[in-house]
Order: sequence, then structure tokens, then C-alpha cells
Amino acid sequence: MISQTVLTKGLDAGTAFEILSIDIADVDIGKNIGAHLQIEQAEADKNIAQAKAEERRAMAVANEQEMIARVQEMRAKVVEAEAEVPLAMAEALRSGNIGVMDYMNFKNIDADTDMRNSIGKVTGDNQDSNRDE
Repeated sequence: MISQTVLTKGLDAGTAFEILSIDIADVDIGKNIGAHLQIEQAEADKNIAQAKAEERRAMAVANEQEMIARVQEMRAKVVEAEAEVPLAMAEALRSGNIGVMDYMNFKNIDADTDMRNSIGKVTGDNQDSNRDE
């Protein structure tokens, strides 16, 4: 097959010799070092990329935990501030900075806001359930 391929391609053209046949007595198959090095380099690059991806994932998880802790901290500050409101109202009433009617108007607005929030929650829940259907 090798002889036929050589003759078909005319590799003997322009020479002083004519190729009659090609005999191969021994074939040594060596290790392709270049390909082996490329494979090792590709493996090393893959391992580096995986390590960097894992590092980014770990940083994202840590950042998420920090944000959760920060949210909890902010909620604690809101609760602390809300706890001071009744004390400030009582002090304002005692010192005469607001009157009883001002306090009653404030409580009325607060109750109205609570009612609107509860209606909004019920309406929002109904809309969410309608979207699911």
C-alpha cells in the first residue's frame, strides 16, 4: 500500500531513479513527547481554573453570609429604634411638646397605615395565587 501511494503521487518523478517498491523492515513507535507535554499543560490549566472557580465560589458564599449578618444587624437597629418611639412620645406628652389630640391623631394615622398594609398583603397574596393558576 505504501509503494502504491508513493507511485501514485509520482514521488519518483524528476529523479534518476525509479521506485520499484518500498520495504519497511522495522517500525519503532516512539512516545510523542510534545503531545504528552500538551496534555499535561492542559491538565494543569484545568486544575488552576477549577481552583480559581472554587475560590470565587467560596468568596461568594462568604459575602452572602456577611450580607445576612448585616441584614440582621440592621433589623436589630430598627427594633431598637422602634422601642424608643413610645418612650419619646411619653416624654413629649409629659413635657407638653405634644397634646393629647396630637397623640390621638398620631395613633389614628398609625392604625390607618396598619390597615392599609394588611389589605395590601391580602391583595398581594391573592394576586400571587392567581398567577400560580
